[in-house]
Amino acid sequence: MSNILDAAIWGVQQSKAAFCRFITGNDTGATGSHQAGFYIPKCASALLFDEPGKKGENKEKVVKITWQDDFITESCMKYYGKGTRNEYRITRFGRNFPFLEDDNVGDLLVIVKYTEEDYSGYVLCSDEDIDGFFAYFNLAPNETNQLINTMGDTNSRERVVLLLQQFIARFDKFPETRQMSAGARLCYNEAFGMKDAKVREKPDDVLLNWIETEFMLFRLMEEKLYSSVISNPFPDVESFVKTANEILNRRKSRAGKSLEHHLSDLFTRNGLVFEEQVVTEENKKPDFIFPNGECYHNMLFPVDDLVVLGAKTTCKDRWRQVLTEADRVECKYLFTLQQGISKNQLKEMYDAKLTLVVPRKYISSFPASWQHEIKDLAGFIQMVRAKQEHLPKSYIFK
Repeated sequence: MSNILDAAIWGVQQSKAAFCRFITGNDTGATGSHQAGFYIPKCASALLFDEPGKKGENKEKVVKITWQDDFITESCMKYYGKGTRNEYRITRFGRNFPFLEDDNVGDLLVIVKYTEEDYSGYVLCSDEDIDGFFAYFNLAPNETNQLINTMGDTNSRERVVLLLQQFIARFDKFPETRQMSAGARLCYNEAFGMKDAKVREKPDDVLLNWIETEFMLFRLMEEKLYSSVISNPFPDVESFVKTANEILNRRKSRAGKSLEHHLSDLFTRNGLVFEEQVVTEENKKPDFIFPNGECYHNMLFPVDDLVVLGAKTTCKDRWRQVLTEADRVECKYLFTLQQGISKNQLKEMYDAKLTLVVPRKYISSFPASWQHEIKDLAGFIQMVRAKQEHLPKSYIFK
């Protein structure tokens, strides 16, 4: 799989809307047209605008398109509705744009929409890359020139709900959080055929899907256990408040532990050696230590091969807690589902030698000047694996 193919697949998976089609001579001007840009069919108008264009009116907007993860054009999304025209195009790529040449006819164009102003574009030139793209999304060559179904297999999603319902049927009270998380992973993996190799390939995406599935499971469990309670009048206000607090507190406590459980499973599937909740100085307990507590407390073990990771669903106010949890390790890591943090806080983290780890799709929500300092989950796993591969087995396998 080439880097461009991998990037295109990832972009489609993260998109608000995505589209692909073969580049034609009409696009490049080979047919005698005036290089008006890439034609987009009406069925894919959502790629350009939130609402379809109205006949008799033109409309346009300027967007940024990052091509091949390499360079950016300020291009124009246009709807031509006046006169006899009724079409959509993407235009304005600049004089040196490389993908409107005759040699590009037959290449596969992939346009990915993240927001109303932020897009990515990829051009797949080799047969191997085009075949790989079609295979990944289960597309036939005649299924181009339309929006790509990024929601996955509907049958698989229906199967997830069925499996979740079968899971909760076994319980008359909430299972403990580790069991709940494992149940969500099991249901998701079975419904979507997620084998270990597939999980290892895209840990960032898989983690978010597991978390989403557990939210579904938790809601279904709540409905089962509380529907009869809330459908009847409460005898007094105190009983109502007690039940409401019970529900809210369970939701709050579940989320943090859920994240840790899913991360633990991903680390295990990736063959990493680690230990959770190791007691360090002053009875502190970091969420994860790689390789383990014994190595941490062994002063002969090289400190550069120790990795400390905290896990917090949000971290704007709690990131400093991680700094004090393992005195021996100066540079620490924090995995979070937080989307976006101020430049000032990121500077504070950097100065404190704390590196954020976030799902890959969330990195773009952080200030551009700091994105290169943030790791995605796949990168973190790769880093830890590299540290552990050269260690004597006697250190980490007892």
